[in-house]
Amino acid sequence: MELIKGNLLIAQSGGPTSVINASAYGAIKEFISLASDYKVYAGLYGIEGILEDRIIDIDTMDKNKIEHLKYIPSSAFGSCRYKLEDYDVNEEEYRKLLNIFKKYNITYFLYIGGNDSMDTANKLNIYMNKIGYDVSIIGVPKTIDNDLVETDHCPGFGSAAKYVANACIEIWSDINAYKKGSVVIVEVMGRDAGWIAASTGILKSIIPNVNQLIYLPEISFDKSKFLIDVENAIKKNNKLLIVVSEGIKGEDGEYINKNIDETDPFGHKRLGGVGKCLQNLVKKDIIKNVKFIELGILQRCAIHCASKTDVEESEMVGRDSVKYALAGYSGYMTAIERINDDKYKYKTNLVKLLDVSNRVKNVPLNWINEEGNGMKDDIINYVQPLILGEVNPFNENGLVKYINMN
Repeated sequence: MELIKGNLLIAQSGGPTSVINASAYGAIKEFISLASDYKVYAGLYGIEGILEDRIIDIDTMDKNKIEHLKYIPSSAFGSCRYKLEDYDVNEEEYRKLLNIFKKYNITYFLYIGGNDSMDTANKLNIYMNKIGYDVSIIGVPKTIDNDLVETDHCPGFGSAAKYVANACIEIWSDINAYKKGSVVIVEVMGRDAGWIAASTGILKSIIPNVNQLIYLPEISFDKSKFLIDVENAIKKNNKLLIVVSEGIKGEDGEYINKNIDETDPFGHKRLGGVGKCLQNLVKKDIIKNVKFIELGILQRCAIHCASKTDVEESEMVGRDSVKYALAGYSGYMTAIERINDDKYKYKTNLVKLLDVSNRVKNVPLNWINEEGNGMKDDIINYVQPLILGEVNPFNENGLVKYINMN
């Protein structure tokens, strides 16, 4: 480990998760233990807040709140979806960030987030190298979409998969409460990669005869084939569960839900509603009793159904990111490497931000069944260890502990 040279700044970005704060907790605790003479700062609302000098000294915060941080859902320090332009297009923002770093003597910067956040960290690292400012920049992975490349999986995915799979088990039980035929369509998150929907393939490990169809962005969606799939499934069993990723597209590359005009700062369409489209199709042509459920943000903030494995890995990634930064590494993301499945073990390693930015890790096509509407057993082996273990985020009154970080 190199001689510690200054203070640490951490920030969170992109969609929240139920365990993103465990990474922040791990980073804060690790830096304090290794660099007690220096400070930890948190940027509020990600890079956007840092540009506005919205920065707090962790020392000024209630110590009990810091200890509770590990089990607080969503982004405790706020998040953003803010796109940094390339510095050769707009250097003004980079100069602002440089001045902020100098003001607070920041020589270590951890950015916790997903694909777009890694892009931001990479751009900032390139600029700081160009001007010769000595700062170690490490990307800390976080995304329920599980679509970051160069890492076995992403913190946040395990808990989202656990929540969605359990919700589907409960939905399946409800579907079977009545004698009449019933179809439920569950829409889950997943813009370009269908990991969350795919993870519900684990249901067949405990419900061998579950009548389920799964549709992912990895396979072009054909409405005619979909209706045939549904009709055949209902002939087999008049109870049917359909899980669909929000980002499924037709052969023309267009989202199935074409009534989408709004985009975020990165140009991504704001998705949602594809399940409703499929509900209308099935109602019109096959069966009237079709319900539609959009799990929405519950997938990413359900601390009451978080995976203990996910919490522990998230904390470890935060701690190891500090160690890598203090060792002088910069321009890297801390990735998770799976050592084995039988007795699940993992460790972290470093991958270049340049190799992660603006790339998407898809569900392997050979994990999807030949019909393109379900999962093979590979998904069970992949997901099972990631959803294990329970955490207890509850107060004595049975409600989730709520900590006002403001």
